[in-house]
Amino acid sequence: MEDQTINSELGRADAKDFGEADALALRKQFAYFRQQDERAAAGKDFSIYLDSAATSQRPDPVLDAEREFITLQNAAVHRGTSNAVGEATNRFENARQLVAQFLGAPEPEYTVVWAAGATDALNTIATGISEATAALSVPALGVPGSERLAIHPGDEIVTTEAEHHANLIPWQRLAARCGAKLLVVPVDETGTWSVAAIREVLNSRTRIVAFTDVSNVTGWRSPAAAVVQSVKQLAPNAVTVLDTCQSVPHVPVNIAATGVDFAVFSGHKMFAPNGIGALVGRTELLAALPPARTGGSAITRVSTDSAEFMPPPLRFEPGTQPVSQVVGLGAAIDFISGLDITRLAAYEHSLVEYLVSEINRLNGVTLLGPADPADRVALAAVNVAGVHAHDVGQVLDSAGVITRVGHHCAQPLHRALGITASVRASVHATNTVAEIDAFIAGLKDAKKYFQV
Repeated sequence: MEDQTINSELGRADAKDFGEADALALRKQFAYFRQQDERAAAGKDFSIYLDSAATSQRPDPVLDAEREFITLQNAAVHRGTSNAVGEATNRFENARQLVAQFLGAPEPEYTVVWAAGATDALNTIATGISEATAALSVPALGVPGSERLAIHPGDEIVTTEAEHHANLIPWQRLAARCGAKLLVVPVDETGTWSVAAIREVLNSRTRIVAFTDVSNVTGWRSPAAAVVQSVKQLAPNAVTVLDTCQSVPHVPVNIAATGVDFAVFSGHKMFAPNGIGALVGRTELLAALPPARTGGSAITRVSTDSAEFMPPPLRFEPGTQPVSQVVGLGAAIDFISGLDITRLAAYEHSLVEYLVSEINRLNGVTLLGPADPADRVALAAVNVAGVHAHDVGQVLDSAGVITRVGHHCAQPLHRALGITASVRASVHATNTVAEIDAFIAGLKDAKKYFQV
C-alpha cells in the first residue's frame, strides 16, 4: 500500500517538476535500491548503480505483475477456448496495446510484434528481407508482396559508424548474402553524424537506412524525423529502421510522428524483464515480410510440402511466447506512464547536465560525444588518458560505483574516436547528484592511483 501511495503522489497530473526528493521516494519502490539505501543508512558497504543503459533495475509493480501472472493466471495464450486461456491472452494482448500507445504507433498503421529484444527484432527484419530476396528464385519462401522488400545486386544498405553491433552486423550479413553494398556513414570527432552526411549517400539504389535514435556511447540523440524525411525524398524505395533502445526508457518517443518504417527496443532497459522487447513496424511492410522463424501458431494452413502464414503480428510469433515477460513489460509501461516520462526526462537531463559539467572539470579526462548536454540523453562515456577503461572500472567498482566499461558493443565508433574502450555512467530517474559525485570522485581516484 505504501508503494502505491508513493507512485500515486509522483504521478499526479498536477504535480510539480520531478526532483531529487521524488527520486529518493521512487527508490523505495525498488527492492534493489531499498537494500542499498538501508545498507548506507546502517554504515555498511553499498552500491551506486550507474549502469541503467545496459540493464535497469525493476520496480515492485513490475515484479508483482509478473509474479501474479505466473502464480495465478499462467496459461497458453492463443491456444484453446477456456476462460483461463482467454484471461491470459487478454493480458498478453493488452500489453501490446500499451506499447503501441506509449510509442505513438497507432493501429492499423503500425503493428507491434514481440521479440526477445532489439537484437532479435533487428535480426527479424534482416532475415525476413533475406527470405524475401530468396523468394525471387524460390517463390515458396515468400509471402504475398514480399518482392517489394527484396534486395538486388548493386542495391545499397546505409547505416552509421555510431551503431551498436546489433544494428550493424545483421546488415553486413544481409548485404553479403544479397550482393548489396553496405555504406557506413562516418562519424566526426565527437562521434556524431549529420543529416547532410546521410543525404550524401542516398539515391535510387538505397533500400535500407538503419540508425540509432540515441547512441549508447555518446548519448547523442539523432535527428530521426529529418533523416526519415530525407530518405522519403531521395531514396523512395528504401525502408527506415530506428533503434530506440536508449531513447524509449528516457524521453518521449512518437514513432508515427517520426515517420519511421520499423522501430525496435528492449524491455530490460526500461524497468521491464529480460528477454522481451518489440519490433514496431508499418503494418503494410510487416505483411510483406516473410517470417524469420517458423512453427506453430504462426500459420493458417500447413501441408507436408507447404505452409501459409498468419498476418502480422502472429506470423512472427511462432511457438510458446514469453507471456509473463510481456505482462511485465506492460506493467513497466504503466509504471513509467504513471510517473509521466516528460517529468522523468527533465530530471534525468538535469543529472546529465551536472555529470557533463563535472567531467569537463577533470584534466586528462575526455568526454565522448557532444559537448553540449542539451544534445545527449541519460549517459556520458569518458576516456581517461593513460589508463585503460577496465582499470578505471576496477577503481570505481572498489568504491561501490557500478558503471559499464569496454567498447559497449560499438567497436567501430570507439575505433573512429581513436580508443579501444571507455567508461560509461548512465542515469535513470532513481539516481541522485550524490551518486554522480561518487563517480567523479572515482575518476579522480583512478587518475591518482595510476599517477596520470
